Amino acid sequence: MSYLIEIAIIVILIVFNGIFAMSEFAIVSARKARLQQRAEKGDAGAATALALAESPTSFLSTIQIGITLVGILAGAFGGATVAAGVVPFFQEIPALAPYSQVLSITLVVLVITYLTLIFGELVPKRIALTNAETIASTVARPMRLLSVVATPVVFVLSRSTEAVLKVMGIRDAAEPPVTEEEIMMMLEEGTRAGVFERSELHMLEGVFDLDDRRVESLMTPRPHIVALDLDDPDTENLRKMVQSGRSRFPVYEGDPDNIVGMVSVKKVMAKMEEGTSPAIRAAVTEPFFVPEGLQVLKLIEAFKETGLNIALVTDEYGSVQGLVTLHDVLEAIVGDVRTLRERAEVGVVVREDGSWLIDGSTAVENIKEILSVDVFPGEEEGRYHSLAGLIMYVLERIPRTGDYIELGNLRYEVVDMDGNRVDKVLVTRVAGEPGVGEGQT
Repeated sequence: MSYLIEIAIIVILIVFNGIFAMSEFAIVSARKARLQQRAEKGDAGAATALALAESPTSFLSTIQIGITLVGILAGAFGGATVAAGVVPFFQEIPALAPYSQVLSITLVVLVITYLTLIFGELVPKRIALTNAETIASTVARPMRLLSVVATPVVFVLSRSTEAVLKVMGIRDAAEPPVTEEEIMMMLEEGTRAGVFERSELHMLEGVFDLDDRRVESLMTPRPHIVALDLDDPDTENLRKMVQSGRSRFPVYEGDPDNIVGMVSVKKVMAKMEEGTSPAIRAAVTEPFFVPEGLQVLKLIEAFKETGLNIALVTDEYGSVQGLVTLHDVLEAIVGDVRTLRERAEVGVVVREDGSWLIDGSTAVENIKEILSVDVFPGEEEGRYHSLAGLIMYVLERIPRTGDYIELGNLRYEVVDMDGNRVDKVLVTRVAGEPGVGEGQT
């Protein structure tokens, strides 16, 4: 009968070991954001669990004390008492009788170790992972009470731990509680689980990318801007406005570098309705300039402060290099958005052989996403912003039809030039070392 009591005590000790292990794993792995939500709803256990997670040294010391004591007591009962009850079974076997004491202790230790690993460690930890926040909220207050009871020992262990870490030169990590990469990983997991739509994930990725992008990566480059000359007749300028299908235009006088303002179709129509002549000159408003290196998020703030939604982009010398609108920012988040009259532009065509035919003006950010490339050479220095710029940067000259560069396992070949502008690039997968090549002159 005494052996049954001792076995029951060992089982109880293993259960306590499991409780300690489950508590430790639940509080450490619980997401602080969810605990915070529970705490704000009045869950005192969640608030306690959050406090323990924020300052884990005392809590972990208490858990370790409990697990250590359980291990010592289980070993004492198993080795000193239960093992003695197993000895007679081995003594009945003549060949094993001389080793009965050692074999009985070994058997009991192996059984206790197995049960402790399964029911005292692995199973409780798996349970803790399945519902970490709920379990953490449940066990937090008892664990804190246990910490108070064991305060003297916990104090000694905590201070000893901190002293050893200080001697080893190990300090608390200065990392933020959550990073952008961790948020994106959770969003991707949520998308795979059906919590978020794939389109929502793409939009959130676009929002996160805005902080790393500058205005020059979104702007319509200068060669593609439709500008109006105030020296031209209104009829000529109105024809340009209608054919372009756009609503706002930079205006200049004589020299395209002499930008004097902006006009909108709406305001021109209002002036024409009033009978003002010339209507376009009367509709000119002050231009809004921003530097090409401005971060997109700061551009949004500038639009909010000024009430405008269009800006001319200048380089360090004050020359206009492009035009950016709030519509461009929207497209950076949700993808291409066409107006009713705007012709669909296919910047990337995936061919049957798996290669890509890409417009040279396609932004590098889009190229990286399409081709699954992490970074291009010179990109972080802001040397270029389009696929055409990348090829020129590597070749260090204006490309010719047939020129190519090889980066990683991709070959970028210029297949069409429009004057000095790279119009189309064929991207194919290749095997070999990166390099460059020249086409036929």
